[in-house]
Amino acid sequence: MKVIRIGGVPEHFNLPIHLALESGAFEEVGIKVIWNNYEGGTGEMAEALQNGDCDICALLTEGIVSNILKGNPSKIVSGYVKSPLTWGIHSGINNPLNNHADIYDKRIAISRYGSGSHLMPIVDALLKDKKIDNAQFKVINNLKGAIQSLNAMETDVFYWEKYTTKPLVQQNLLKKIGEYVTPWPCFVLAASEKIINSQPKQVSKVLRVIHKSCAQFMENDEAVEMVSKRYGIMKEDAIKWYHGTEWATDGWVSNKMLKNVIYTLREANIISENVDTNQLIWQRNSI
Repeated sequence: MKVIRIGGVPEHFNLPIHLALESGAFEEVGIKVIWNNYEGGTGEMAEALQNGDCDICALLTEGIVSNILKGNPSKIVSGYVKSPLTWGIHSGINNPLNNHADIYDKRIAISRYGSGSHLMPIVDALLKDKKIDNAQFKVINNLKGAIQSLNAMETDVFYWEKYTTKPLVQQNLLKKIGEYVTPWPCFVLAASEKIINSQPKQVSKVLRVIHKSCAQFMENDEAVEMVSKRYGIMKEDAIKWYHGTEWATDGWVSNKMLKNVIYTLREANIISENVDTNQLIWQRNSI
């Protein structure tokens, strides 16, 4: 049986993949899937794809686009979460910073360079005609590192998905000072060129299983309860999140959406030139 390693953050967005794993759906098509958690987010997953430590990952759209354009030998193989991501903007409990509008000259905690927590503040600032200097960023690796850094007043600001951090805000471990909604679908599935070239049929089978599981999850009457219990999210928040989230049920990726991402990354000086979107996407043959 072929083995494919799939990675993602340990968050509620990836529950459809976990349900497919638990149901044995991958084994039914002859593939053993091994799941890897990446608490460091998109930057860590992009490194894992590049280094051959993982085969397919669910990453933030802007993060993997930026990484591929900077030479990561990977391709987007499918959309995953079609709705935008709502980022919570956080500070330390005793930090006097309280207003989203005042963050752009402050020290910003990021999980990795190239991660969403790095790219989103830059994009946020760009769309408000502000500018963030590279010296403002400090790598803290993961959510735990952010809590420590913010409350030690080593950094002032941290962007992370708002429902993941809400329990930490309620526990008085973080202070939420604002929100930011991404201007495009938040997650895509990307695979290393190595696995695409060596096992294209298996990659296609994995994607079909994930798409089917996503379709089932969106029709599952118990989805909200599962999200609440498994991820420690209050039921009323799980309801809001679930009904504001849509998953992809096929492999289509919008070319216009990718052009929007490339334009914004270029305007924010994250990438240096305009490019053909075809180099980002797996160009399937008849598989």
